[in-house]
Amino acid sequence: MILTFPESAQHHCDEQDLTRSAMQLAALGSETRLALFRLLVEWGDRGLNTGEISEKLGLAGSTLTHHLMTLETAGLIARRREGRNIRCHFLAPAMEGLVAYLTRNCCREAS
Repeated sequence: MILTFPESAQHHCDEQDLTRSAMQLAALGSETRLALFRLLVEWGDRGLNTGEISEKLGLAGSTLTHHLMTLETAGLIARRREGRNIRCHFLAPAMEGLVAYLTRNCCREAS
């Protein structure tokens, strides 16, 4: 079964993709946040607590909190409380969606 959508619905979806992707790229546009995101990607589902991240990247707590909030707002990472600690991990579907958005039309012939 092939689903088709009215052109207006597709246009709306493209606008949402554009907005979300622009927000995610802006969040990754900082060397510190990109390093932070890459670190979380390396640790996969295990994630890291904020103390471990701070130690590995040499970031002060308030600076780290700012960068984590930016990445979380962009939908690229999630944070969850574990007792007295906060564990952070990247969101694979968000990363995959961003890569898919960026490559969606890469091999199309210009018309």
